[in-house]
Amino acid sequence: MDRQPPGDTDQSAAADGSLSCYRHPGREANIRCTRCERPICPECMVDASVGFQCPDCVRQGSGTGHGPADGRPRAGAGGAGAGGAVLADPRLVTKILLGINLAVYIAVLARGTGLVDELMLIGRARFHYGGPVEGVAEGQWYRLVTSMFLHQELWHIAFNMLGLWWLGGPLESALGRARYLTLYMISGLAGSALSYWLAVPVQGSLGASGAIFGLLGATAVLMRRLNYDMRPVLVLLAVNLVITFNPWGGIAWQAHVGGLVAGTLIAIGMVHAPRERRALVQYGTCALVLVAVMLVVVVRTAALT
Repeated sequence: MDRQPPGDTDQSAAADGSLSCYRHPGREANIRCTRCERPICPECMVDASVGFQCPDCVRQGSGTGHGPADGRPRAGAGGAGAGGAVLADPRLVTKILLGINLAVYIAVLARGTGLVDELMLIGRARFHYGGPVEGVAEGQWYRLVTSMFLHQELWHIAFNMLGLWWLGGPLESALGRARYLTLYMISGLAGSALSYWLAVPVQGSLGASGAIFGLLGATAVLMRRLNYDMRPVLVLLAVNLVITFNPWGGIAWQAHVGGLVAGTLIAIGMVHAPRERRALVQYGTCALVLVAVMLVVVVRTAALT
């Protein structure tokens, strides 16, 4: 493999002086491989004992230099580490989540409010359109999950799915599929749990916003870990929080806050886990957040019943 000595001219430098990933020309890369010092983007980063390496150096260092040279990214900051599995499609889980949300939305269009009543988050039983609708307190805990994939208005699902696509793809590449899916699901559950705890019990809520805010928090943690410019993600977070707490209401702010807090905590555990105990710290953090979510649900249920 050709190596670029530190003193050589960087062929990946853009016209404005910024660096571009050597495998993805035009994509901004603010860090270099610790072995060959070529600039790499988040999709190409493989977590090493110190810093990050590019996939080519990982294959060479692990004795698999003859392996696939198709340019496909490997799991990054929270992924499988050196020699991690090749990600054939770095957005596979994101696409599946998008598909599930869209499928449920189409089902709602076909069946109407009846399906919404069956799947949305309701804390306690209420009468709706002349019939009783039971909630989580009556044992329908599945609503904590189904409400995460439920949308009723076009603007609502459009906004959330755009957020999922923009935030989810890079995170899936950086964390790996299993960790990314765990982050998404627990963040969404945390949003549902906080809504269940703090919102009016008979008030219904729905949407993937809790999970999306979890991805937003995780993005901020990852960008801070990689020493990226934090201003874009902080501006995006500020705008979303302003929308969340707008004076006109109509938004389940509890889900947004719950997802944001959970996603941030999980990402801290994933991104900053020490190499020698990486899996234990990463999944241990997820387990602790999940236990906290379950505790909130159990305590709230006891209070309502």
